[in-house]
Amino acid sequence: MDKLEVLAPAGDEERFAAAVQYGADAVYLGRQMFGMRSSPGNFNFEQLVNAVNTAHAKGIRVYLTCNTLPRNNEIPFFEKFVREAVEAKVDALIVADIGLLMLIKRYAPDMEIHISTQTGIVNYVTARELYDLGAKRVVLARELSLDEIAEIRAKTSPDLDIEAFVHGAMCVSFSGRCLLSQYLVNRDANRGECAQPCRWGYHLVEEKRPGQYFPIFEDEKGTYILNAKDMCMIEHIDKLAEAGVNSLKIEGRAKSAYYVTVVTNAYRMAVDEYYKDPYNFKLPDWIRDEVYKVSHRKYCKGFFFGTPEDSQYYENSGYIRNYDVVAVVEKCENGIAYCSQRNRFFAGDTVEILAPSQRPVELVLDKLFNEDGELIDTANHAMMKFSFPCEHVFPAGSVIRKATNE
Repeated sequence: MDKLEVLAPAGDEERFAAAVQYGADAVYLGRQMFGMRSSPGNFNFEQLVNAVNTAHAKGIRVYLTCNTLPRNNEIPFFEKFVREAVEAKVDALIVADIGLLMLIKRYAPDMEIHISTQTGIVNYVTARELYDLGAKRVVLARELSLDEIAEIRAKTSPDLDIEAFVHGAMCVSFSGRCLLSQYLVNRDANRGECAQPCRWGYHLVEEKRPGQYFPIFEDEKGTYILNAKDMCMIEHIDKLAEAGVNSLKIEGRAKSAYYVTVVTNAYRMAVDEYYKDPYNFKLPDWIRDEVYKVSHRKYCKGFFFGTPEDSQYYENSGYIRNYDVVAVVEKCENGIAYCSQRNRFFAGDTVEILAPSQRPVELVLDKLFNEDGELIDTANHAMMKFSFPCEHVFPAGSVIRKATNE
């Protein structure tokens, strides 16, 4: 690959559209079976075909997940899954299970294969062997440092792509191979059904004192002893490139369309900024600040700089949320922005409008008009049409957001 790839998640058609519009080079998505995220809507066959056609028309690649560890009763459905992927013209299949890898080679010998982070690739020997088995790309384990990645890059074929997760939720278990959810609530994390028990607050109950809950304190901060912070590497694009990473993967197929919009846009702009001067890369503060304007946990650097010393968050398992989407731009013409509402806001509010690959623009909405052109004080009806005077021209799909008081 000649340039770093920004790889964005898409849990459904709305999130897919956000990734495409806001700068993804490639999008990864799943269907109703064989994907590690069962909670989003995912894609049926018709939706998959439409997504691939839309992406390819814009020069964007589509990778389809089949990265679960399927049980015996799921295997008979896999041939149809692969043949439909071929028919839809997806660019690659992401796989974790060695048996499924061999079935893909049998059913679709020309299909590009990416090896999922679920496989747990932590050394160059494994990467080499998977390449020899037909893999075009390995998605490395999240537990690797930049130095370890660089060694894998140096000791594998240059034709093997290296992908790494650079942003989003971290799993307390090794590369997502977790049994905790299945043990506690019979939801198999290795088949896309994780209940995230690592985010729960835990107490002890003594055997002879049922109903008496004793808090677990790792220290005075609290009891969320398994709760990992989110990863964020947006300020270190240069170091990822120097280590030999080809594709920057954003976690979040279960996240909102707004999350996909903002984070994809931020990494798109960060990568573009890097290529302006690769040897003197310094991320502008306003691009860095974008990743703080989505719902997120506190950030850390994962394992990229060695064993993390501050990667757990003990106070609670909640998210930090500083902005709400209040509307989406439908069109701008003749000095008027025409929009549809998403959350209530008022005339006189200060908002930001985010368009693809542009610095967000802050505006005060002095005047609001309803669909009939009448002056209104508030946009308080779901999906209502409204407009306001605007000297800027924003493309359709631009996001209007407002800071919260949280």
